[in-house]
Amino acid sequence: MSKERVKNFFNIVRVLAIFVLLITCKQVRKATDLITKPSARELYARNYENDSVRFPLWKKSFESSLKDSLSIDLPYSETGTYFDELYRTYSYNIELHKGRTFFVEIQTDTVGKKVFIDLYKISKDSLGTIELIESNNENAKSIEYQIEDSGMYKLTIQPEIEKTSSFSMRLYTRPVFGFPVAGKDNQAIQSFWGAARDGGQRTHEGLDIFADRGTPIIAATDGRVSSTGNRGLGGNQVWQRTGIFGYSLYYAHLDSILVNSGEKIETGDTLGLVGNTGNARTTKPHLHFGIYQGYRGAIDPLPFVWISEVPQFESYKDRIETPVISISGSRANLRNRPGLGGAKIGKAITNDTLALLGLTDKWAHVQNQEGMKAFVHLSLVDFTNAKIK
Repeated sequence: MSKERVKNFFNIVRVLAIFVLLITCKQVRKATDLITKPSARELYARNYENDSVRFPLWKKSFESSLKDSLSIDLPYSETGTYFDELYRTYSYNIELHKGRTFFVEIQTDTVGKKVFIDLYKISKDSLGTIELIESNNENAKSIEYQIEDSGMYKLTIQPEIEKTSSFSMRLYTRPVFGFPVAGKDNQAIQSFWGAARDGGQRTHEGLDIFADRGTPIIAATDGRVSSTGNRGLGGNQVWQRTGIFGYSLYYAHLDSILVNSGEKIETGDTLGLVGNTGNARTTKPHLHFGIYQGYRGAIDPLPFVWISEVPQFESYKDRIETPVISISGSRANLRNRPGLGGAKIGKAITNDTLALLGLTDKWAHVQNQEGMKAFVHLSLVDFTNAKIK
């Protein structure tokens, strides 16, 4: 065989070897993905592994956002525009409570626009380290997460590198359980967790929900009646279990009991009627509602049933065409949350230019030239150069 043929043979073998290696690598990655379950962000990043210009800026924006300290209260809504190649990441610290389900929902006016949503738990140690606990699916613009531990959380939202698009987002929580008295809501709660009892000798381990005698008391969630009876301070009472490792729900002071021990019940089923039996004989009819969890004993039921507002999506028809605003007042305080109670974390003066990330109620979500993100009141800014269309 000639030297030329030998050379060609080995070139073909080399190409085939590279091809087989690539196929093998892809198969190994797919197999690994089944175990590690990469997030939508991680899957997207693979498309830009060889991009040495845009991707590093996009990645740096995200990593910087993890150090941001902006805080918001729920419910929260914001509108704005994701600008192509501006590499912005939205980050918020939020206090969330056990017994709530947290929702993040985003709408964009560009079909196929990808947005990456990540929720982190902030540790209670002095370092404030964070742990990723939830991310959106690749083609979704929302997450829904049931909070298991009360504390501080960090939410990051980052659009994909390509495509300018207006957006509207809303963040809110809803209770895990339903309200346990038919036809009533938060206003019927007149005594809360921790209130003093017996001259301060003990504290209230539940909620007192007042209603007319005979008002139906309904199951706050699915489960099974673990016991019923008339005993102790609670008088006529129903105990419900939500599962082997779930919660025990306590309904007390009933006028009458309408279920039996061992009975399977669903959310909204009538358990009994409001009364004032037990040690509530001298008070108006009400339901004492409590929640117990394993070794922790009684826990505050309020987050589990408190009915909260679900904000509407704000319209993004007034699309922000340019990504900057300027300060119109002589001085503007930059705050760490959208409200006058927010801490002052910086200032800007007349004609200072700020990057505009979004609008929320009477506040602008901005970033200064040093990269610090903040909120500034709309009365202090000029939108002339922003060309709101």
